[in-house]
Amino acid sequence: MNNDFPIVKAYRCLAFGDYHDLDVMEVQPTPLGEKEAFVRVHAAAVGFPDMLMVQGRYQLKPTLPFTPGTEFAGEVAAVGSGLTGISLGECVMGTVRFGAFAQFVTVRAEDIFPLPADFDFATGAAFLVAYKTAYVGLVVRGDLKAGETVLVHGAAGGVGLAAVELAKTLGARVIGMASGTRKLAAVLDKGADYVFDYKDGSFREVVKELTGGLGADVIYDPIGGDVFDESLHCIAPFGRLLVIGFASGRIPELAVNYALLKQCAIVGVRAGEYGRVNRDGGQEVNRVLLDMAGQGRLRPHIHSRLPFHRLVEAFDAVARRKVIGRIVIDLED
Repeated sequence: MNNDFPIVKAYRCLAFGDYHDLDVMEVQPTPLGEKEAFVRVHAAAVGFPDMLMVQGRYQLKPTLPFTPGTEFAGEVAAVGSGLTGISLGECVMGTVRFGAFAQFVTVRAEDIFPLPADFDFATGAAFLVAYKTAYVGLVVRGDLKAGETVLVHGAAGGVGLAAVELAKTLGARVIGMASGTRKLAAVLDKGADYVFDYKDGSFREVVKELTGGLGADVIYDPIGGDVFDESLHCIAPFGRLLVIGFASGRIPELAVNYALLKQCAIVGVRAGEYGRVNRDGGQEVNRVLLDMAGQGRLRPHIHSRLPFHRLVEAFDAVARRKVIGRIVIDLED
């Protein structure tokens, strides 16, 4: 195994702030450890957390300068000494905490997985984070049961569409919330039983009507703010309100006497951290999701594919809430 890799092109964040300041630079790849692989990136997904990391608003702040990007798919170009089970040239998908917006990435072997047979590189790059978030949220933390009602907020986004599809696959009834005809159509296409447009105003009475007055058993909320506040008024007794993120920009607060009166649970969900804290549990989540993907039961929706040099344009689309599913940058020649 040779660690003398060529200089590669990568987007670099030199200071936290405006993602428009990102630029492509030539960098020396990170040396390869014994249990790591060097992957030629063919596609990388662009997500809201990537944008927050560049802005310095994410819970993880890498040492500057750094290359952003969390999700990728590509071909194994080299492996660490003594590493088995991974072949040169193998098509894989994987995640890193940052570093994916580059021609090559160094990654722990445990964080890459064989690309499902019917996945192209763009589909593989868009799969892991969204579906891990959905599975850890709905199943591990939300204890979802077949026949229960799930209210999915931000249902047309990457993690939202994944939650809609997974919940339906698991036998739940799904109410999807989004804004605009195109987004609502995408949510229905993923299997939602009912959709509601935020532009039509308050949703609590609609949810109650659809559930016979009981409310939703599980509420999947990557938005926070006013959406969280209103969700508390349409959650079923013994329901679980999953805190996925705060895309609205406002972190809500809760008077805990309300949780007592409703007998509901407010549950935090950090899918990546779950796997780091509970390694066996994280590996089981990966196994289940890969099985489901291999069976054709789960497949991310790709909004668009842009060439490598248009990453900033991809971030613009994410920032304007224009993306349905995932947007991917393409590094293939």
